[in-house]
Amino acid sequence: MDPSSIKNIFWDVDGVLADLNHAYYHFLTGHPNYQDQYQDLQWEQLPEVLPILPEYGALELKTHPELGTEMDRDFCADQVFFRNRPLYPNVIEVLKELNECGYRQFTMSATFDVEAKMAYLQDILAPVTDFLTIECVQHGKFMHDTAKIDRLRECYQKYDLKPEETILVDDRIYNQYAAIESGAHPIRMRCEFTTDLPTELSWIPEFSNVQEVKDWLVQKLR
Repeated sequence: MDPSSIKNIFWDVDGVLADLNHAYYHFLTGHPNYQDQYQDLQWEQLPEVLPILPEYGALELKTHPELGTEMDRDFCADQVFFRNRPLYPNVIEVLKELNECGYRQFTMSATFDVEAKMAYLQDILAPVTDFLTIECVQHGKFMHDTAKIDRLRECYQKYDLKPEETILVDDRIYNQYAAIESGAHPIRMRCEFTTDLPTELSWIPEFSNVQEVKDWLVQKLR
Protein backbone atom coordinates (compact mmCIF):
# COMPACT_ATOMS: atom_id res chain seq x y z
CA MET A 1 0.00 0.00 0.00
CA ASP A 2 1.27 3.46 -0.92
CA PRO A 3 0.54 5.88 1.96
CA SER A 4 0.54 8.81 -0.46
CA SER A 5 -2.65 7.44 -2.08
CA ILE A 6 -4.64 7.68 1.17
CA LYS A 7 -7.08 10.56 1.60
CA ASN A 8 -9.61 9.18 4.10
CA ILE A 9 -9.12 7.70 7.58
CA PHE A 10 -11.68 5.68 9.52
CA TRP A 11 -10.55 5.37 13.12
CA ASP A 12 -11.95 2.63 15.27
CA VAL A 13 -12.46 4.00 18.77
CA ASP A 14 -11.90 1.22 21.31
CA GLY A 15 -8.30 0.08 21.31
CA VAL A 16 -7.28 2.75 18.78
CA LEU A 17 -8.35 6.19 20.01
CA ALA A 18 -9.58 5.19 23.46
CA ASP A 19 -8.28 2.76 26.07
CA LEU A 20 -11.01 0.14 26.42
CA ASN A 21 -8.71 -2.11 28.43
CA HIS A 22 -8.60 0.61 31.09
CA ALA A 23 -12.39 0.52 31.26
CA TYR A 24 -12.47 -3.27 31.47
CA TYR A 25 -9.95 -3.38 34.30
CA HIS A 26 -11.82 -0.85 36.42
CA PHE A 27 -15.13 -2.51 35.61
CA LEU A 28 -13.94 -5.94 36.78
CA THR A 29 -12.30 -4.61 39.92
CA GLY A 30 -14.94 -2.03 40.82
CA HIS A 31 -18.39 -3.11 39.65
CA PRO A 32 -20.50 -4.44 42.55
CA ASN A 33 -21.32 -7.64 40.66
CA TYR A 34 -17.66 -8.54 40.10
CA GLN A 35 -15.45 -6.65 42.53
CA ASP A 36 -15.46 -9.37 45.19
CA GLN A 37 -14.17 -11.88 42.65
CA TYR A 38 -11.67 -9.58 40.93
CA GLN A 39 -10.67 -6.95 43.49
CA ASP A 40 -7.12 -8.36 43.55
CA LEU A 41 -6.83 -8.63 39.78
CA GLN A 42 -3.55 -7.34 38.40
CA TRP A 43 -3.44 -5.43 35.10
CA GLU A 44 -1.32 -8.06 33.36
CA GLN A 45 -3.86 -10.74 34.32
CA LEU A 46 -6.63 -9.30 32.14
CA PRO A 47 -6.13 -11.90 29.35
CA GLU A 48 -6.50 -14.66 31.94
CA VAL A 49 -9.97 -13.41 32.83
CA LEU A 50 -10.94 -12.44 29.28
CA PRO A 51 -9.33 -15.05 27.01
CA ILE A 52 -8.52 -13.55 23.63
CA LEU A 53 -10.24 -15.40 20.81
CA PRO A 54 -8.18 -15.81 17.60
CA GLU A 55 -10.71 -13.96 15.44
CA TYR A 56 -10.84 -11.04 17.93
CA GLY A 57 -7.16 -10.55 18.65
CA ALA A 58 -7.96 -8.22 21.58
CA LEU A 59 -9.76 -8.21 24.91
CA GLU A 60 -13.55 -8.47 24.95
CA LEU A 61 -15.89 -8.88 27.91
CA LYS A 62 -17.96 -11.36 25.95
CA THR A 63 -15.08 -13.84 25.91
CA HIS A 64 -15.37 -14.53 29.64
CA PRO A 65 -16.09 -18.28 29.78
CA GLU A 66 -19.11 -18.10 32.09
CA LEU A 67 -20.21 -14.50 32.54
CA GLY A 68 -19.44 -12.84 29.21
CA THR A 69 -23.00 -11.95 28.24
CA GLU A 70 -23.82 -10.69 31.74
CA MET A 71 -20.63 -8.66 31.94
CA ASP A 72 -21.28 -7.01 28.59
CA ARG A 73 -24.82 -6.11 29.62
CA ASP A 74 -23.73 -4.73 33.00
CA PHE A 75 -20.90 -2.75 31.42
CA CYS A 76 -23.19 -1.07 28.89
CA ALA A 77 -25.82 -0.37 31.55
CA ASP A 78 -23.50 1.50 33.93
CA GLN A 79 -22.34 4.79 32.40
CA VAL A 80 -19.64 5.30 35.05
CA PHE A 81 -17.78 2.22 33.81
CA PHE A 82 -18.94 2.43 30.18
CA ARG A 83 -17.49 5.91 29.73
CA ASN A 84 -14.29 5.25 31.67
CA ARG A 85 -12.16 4.76 28.55
CA PRO A 86 -9.83 7.73 28.27
CA LEU A 87 -8.30 8.74 24.98
CA TYR A 88 -4.76 7.53 24.44
CA PRO A 89 -2.02 10.19 24.64
CA ASN A 90 -1.85 12.76 21.81
CA VAL A 91 -5.01 11.56 20.04
CA ILE A 92 -6.57 15.02 19.78
CA GLU A 93 -3.32 16.60 18.65
CA VAL A 94 -2.69 13.94 15.99
CA LEU A 95 -6.23 14.18 14.60
CA LYS A 96 -5.85 17.94 14.34
CA GLU A 97 -2.49 17.61 12.57
CA LEU A 98 -3.92 15.14 10.08
CA ASN A 99 -6.84 17.46 9.42
CA GLU A 100 -4.39 20.24 8.65
CA CYS A 101 -2.71 17.87 6.18
CA GLY A 102 -6.03 17.51 4.35
CA TYR A 103 -7.19 14.05 5.44
CA ARG A 104 -10.91 13.42 5.85
CA GLN A 105 -11.41 11.65 9.16
CA PHE A 106 -14.18 9.52 10.60
CA THR A 107 -14.70 7.28 13.58
CA MET A 108 -16.21 3.88 12.93
CA SER A 109 -17.51 2.35 16.13
CA ALA A 110 -19.68 -0.75 16.41
CA THR A 111 -21.51 -1.22 19.70
CA PHE A 112 -24.45 -2.87 21.40
CA ASP A 113 -25.77 0.47 22.71
CA VAL A 114 -25.60 3.10 19.96
CA GLU A 115 -27.23 5.89 21.96
CA ALA A 116 -24.83 5.52 24.90
CA LYS A 117 -21.80 5.18 22.64
CA MET A 118 -22.70 8.24 20.57
CA ALA A 119 -23.10 10.34 23.74
CA TYR A 120 -19.69 9.21 24.95
CA LEU A 121 -18.03 9.90 21.58
CA GLN A 122 -19.56 13.35 21.20
CA ASP A 123 -18.25 14.21 24.64
CA ILE A 124 -14.73 12.81 24.57
CA LEU A 125 -14.06 13.87 20.97
CA ALA A 126 -15.63 17.31 21.33
CA PRO A 127 -12.37 19.18 20.50
CA VAL A 128 -12.31 17.68 17.00
CA THR A 129 -15.98 17.28 16.04
CA ASP A 130 -15.74 20.35 13.80
CA PHE A 131 -13.96 18.13 11.26
CA LEU A 132 -14.27 14.55 12.58
CA THR A 133 -17.38 12.67 11.45
CA ILE A 134 -18.65 10.23 14.08
CA GLU A 135 -20.26 7.05 12.77
CA CYS A 136 -21.70 4.44 15.12
CA VAL A 137 -23.34 1.17 14.15
CA GLN A 138 -25.39 -1.42 16.03
CA HIS A 139 -23.74 -4.80 16.39
CA GLY A 140 -25.68 -7.94 15.65
CA LYS A 141 -25.63 -10.98 17.89
CA PHE A 142 -21.95 -11.62 17.25
CA MET A 143 -19.10 -9.13 17.40
CA HIS A 144 -17.77 -10.19 14.01
CA ASP A 145 -20.97 -9.81 11.98
CA THR A 146 -21.25 -7.65 8.85
CA ALA A 147 -22.27 -4.43 10.66
CA LYS A 148 -18.99 -2.60 10.10
CA ILE A 149 -18.61 -3.79 6.49
CA ASP A 150 -22.10 -2.56 5.67
CA ARG A 151 -21.57 0.81 7.38
CA LEU A 152 -18.24 1.35 5.64
CA ARG A 153 -19.88 0.79 2.28
CA GLU A 154 -22.70 3.15 3.22
CA CYS A 155 -20.17 5.81 4.19
CA TYR A 156 -18.30 5.51 0.90
CA GLN A 157 -21.52 6.35 -0.88
CA LYS A 158 -22.79 8.90 1.65
CA TYR A 159 -19.57 10.93 1.74
CA ASP A 160 -18.43 10.26 -1.84
CA LEU A 161 -15.29 8.37 -0.82
CA LYS A 162 -13.20 5.97 -2.83
CA PRO A 163 -12.45 2.77 -0.86
CA GLU A 164 -9.00 2.48 -2.43
CA GLU A 165 -8.15 5.90 -0.94
CA THR A 166 -9.35 4.88 2.51
CA ILE A 167 -7.81 3.16 5.53
CA LEU A 168 -9.54 1.59 8.52
CA VAL A 169 -7.37 1.71 11.65
CA ASP A 170 -8.58 -1.04 13.97
CA ASP A 171 -7.22 -3.43 16.57
CA ARG A 172 -9.69 -6.31 16.09
CA ILE A 173 -8.63 -8.97 13.64
CA TYR A 174 -12.14 -9.55 12.28
CA ASN A 175 -12.27 -5.88 11.31
CA GLN A 176 -9.14 -6.24 9.21
CA TYR A 177 -11.21 -8.58 7.07
CA ALA A 178 -14.05 -6.03 7.13
CA ALA A 179 -11.78 -3.34 5.72
CA ILE A 180 -10.53 -5.63 2.97
CA GLU A 181 -14.01 -6.83 2.03
CA SER A 182 -15.28 -3.25 1.84
CA GLY A 183 -12.45 -2.33 -0.53
CA ALA A 184 -10.44 -0.23 1.95
CA HIS A 185 -6.92 -0.75 3.28
CA PRO A 186 -6.56 -2.30 6.77
CA ILE A 187 -4.24 -0.89 9.41
CA ARG A 188 -3.70 -2.77 12.67
CA MET A 189 -3.31 -1.06 16.02
CA ARG A 190 -1.44 -3.02 18.70
CA CYS A 191 -1.27 -2.86 22.47
CA GLU A 192 0.23 -5.15 25.09
CA PHE A 193 -2.78 -7.47 24.95
CA THR A 194 -3.37 -7.78 21.22
CA THR A 195 -2.39 -11.07 19.61
CA ASP A 196 -0.51 -11.51 16.33
CA LEU A 197 -2.27 -11.41 13.00
CA PRO A 198 -2.86 -14.72 11.24
CA THR A 199 -0.27 -15.55 8.60
CA GLU A 200 -2.61 -14.64 5.75
CA LEU A 201 -2.86 -11.08 7.11
CA SER A 202 0.80 -10.63 8.07
CA TRP A 203 1.22 -8.03 5.30
CA ILE A 204 -0.98 -5.50 7.14
CA PRO A 205 0.95 -2.54 8.62
CA GLU A 206 0.87 -2.53 12.43
CA PHE A 207 1.40 0.42 14.78
CA SER A 208 1.33 0.93 18.53
CA ASN A 209 -0.17 4.45 18.65
CA VAL A 210 -1.83 7.11 16.50
CA GLN A 211 1.37 9.14 16.25
CA GLU A 212 3.02 6.25 14.41
CA VAL A 213 0.07 6.05 12.02
CA LYS A 214 0.37 9.78 11.31
CA ASP A 215 4.12 9.54 10.71
CA TRP A 216 3.59 6.66 8.28
CA LEU A 217 0.88 8.54 6.39
CA VAL A 218 2.65 11.84 6.01
CA GLN A 219 6.11 10.50 5.18
CA LYS A 220 5.38 10.91 1.46
CA LEU A 221 4.11 14.44 2.00
CA ARG A 222 7.37 15.82 3.34
